This record gives sequence, structure tokens and C-alpha cells, in this order.
Amino acid sequence: MTKEGKPRLLDRVRAKIRVKHYSIRTEQAYVDWIRRFILYHGKRHPGLMGAKEIETFLSHLAVDRNVAASTQNQALSAILFLYRDVLEKELPLLENVTRAKKPQRSPVVLSNEEVQSVLLHLEGTHLLMASLMYGSGLRLMECVRLRIKDVELSGRQVVVRNGKGGKDRVTLLPDSLQNPLKAQIGRVRALHRQDIVSGFGAVYLPFALERKYPNAPKEWAWQYVFPAADLSNDPRSGVTRRHHIGEQSIQRAVKQAIRKANIEKPASCHTLRHSFATELLTSGYDIRTIQELMGHKDIRTTQIYTHVIGRGGQGVLSPLDK
Repeated sequence: MTKEGKPRLLDRVRAKIRVKHYSIRTEQAYVDWIRRFILYHGKRHPGLMGAKEIETFLSHLAVDRNVAASTQNQALSAILFLYRDVLEKELPLLENVTRAKKPQRSPVVLSNEEVQSVLLHLEGTHLLMASLMYGSGLRLMECVRLRIKDVELSGRQVVVRNGKGGKDRVTLLPDSLQNPLKAQIGRVRALHRQDIVSGFGAVYLPFALERKYPNAPKEWAWQYVFPAADLSNDPRSGVTRRHHIGEQSIQRAVKQAIRKANIEKPASCHTLRHSFATELLTSGYDIRTIQELMGHKDIRTTQIYTHVIGRGGQGVLSPLDK
């Protein structure tokens, strides 16, 4: 609070972000960029600044800090949110921003044989998660945030909720992961029962679902497929819950597996998703089908992997099942 009893600017930013149901990651990133913007201009209040100061800051990021185009765009989004949603101040078109260059890079991909060699150096939960990213084309955080209700074993499909762009999609579930997933879900059920007995058992629910359905956080369907080993306090509410596994854990494990497999490509978890798409394309599956499985809004994003390959197919066999 200020001396006048009004909420501080960054607290207002956080409050507005939560009203709009943005993720904790977006909140942290936006607050950080807005703080940097204010500090860059000598702690001047943004209400006293405008387009000129915004353009200067964004150009500074590109010219002096040499940031990537995606980083500059994130900073722009944060500042536009501040002015339009918090300060409720319209801005003119920002025409004098030096744009960071967006490099034209082809995605790093692994062959099926290379992926299998990486998987040989993983075990347990990490093996299952890496197999899902490759076998179902999941992004890292989509895999980490999977809920029990989203894995449809009988239907052989995975429902990705609130993926990139806030959209849901359905992708395939490899036959070879049926039994490992059943075993994982069994372990999660036992852990959830222990948490319930201990007075916990709740998970975070997106948007306003927790207020609408107060008992839902403890329901089995909403539990994470890959829960964290320990309980933790929610950074927003302070409530003690079992969150999903941290993404750094699987990232480290995959990096180590790539090194042990003697693969010299700059591969990562996201490479497994790239490899899913390219494997299907080179196997002759229709690019529109692959676009849907990948959750790409624009077909041109899918075309980055290769030019359109002509033969389509009604069913899709996961590359993990080959």
C-alpha cells in the first residue's frame, strides 16, 4: 500500500492478472518486465511516461542487450498489459522500435533410432514422460500438467487442456504406454489416498473452478498424473497442496540421457515433440492431421518440419509403437 492507502502499482498488476486467470509464470514474467521498464527510466511512474519511453526501452533490449525476438515480444506484451489493462491508457502505434532479429532456424530433430537410444538411458517417471512427449507430441509443460481425467486409456488418446494459445486438443496415446501409464496412475492413487488421510489431497484448479466446485480439488479426476514428491505451499494462496512434478527434473534427465547416448545435436525435451512430427510426416501421414495432433494454429508452423507430403491416412500409428 502507498501512503494514501492505495495498492502499489505492481500489486495492481498482479491483481489484474489474476482476474484474467493468467498463469503464475505469466504473472512473474510480466511483473519482472514492468519492474525493469520502471528501473530503466529512473523509477519514473509509468503513468508519466508513454510511447516514446516504451520504444526507447524496447530498442535498448534489442540493441544493447541483444535479446531474442521472443524476449522482446514478451517485454512488449507486459508493458502493453500495464498500460491498457491496469492504467487503462491507450497507446499510439509503436513505430520507432528497433526490432530484435528473429533467426530462421530449422528445428532440431532426432531419428526414431536416436530417440530410442535416448530412452534407453531413462527410467521410471522420466522414461514415461519422455515417451509421452515423443509418442504423443506433447510439449514439456503439457506433459507435466497432465491430469488423470485427461488420459483416456480405453480411447487410446490424451486430451491436452489449455495448451499453447489456450486451446484444447486431442492427440494419440501409444499402445506401448498403456501398461506403464496404468502402473503410474496406480501409484498416484495410492499417494492421493495417503494425502487425504493426512488432511491434504487437494490440487490447484485453473481459473475459477475451485470457487465453483469447492470439493473438486480433492477429486481423483483432477489429480496430476505426474505429482511432485513433496507437498508445497501455493505461492498465490499459501495453501499447502501437492503440485505437479517440476519441469527441471525431466529436463535434466533428458539432457543427461542425450549425452549418454552420444548424440551431439543440441537436443532437449522439445526435440522429442519435433521428432514426433517429422517421423509422422516422413511416414506419409497427412500434414493437416499432424497439425491437429500438434495443436498448431497455422499450417505454416507444421510445414516448418518439411514440405507437404501427399499421402494421408485415417489412423495414425505413434512412432513409439514402431
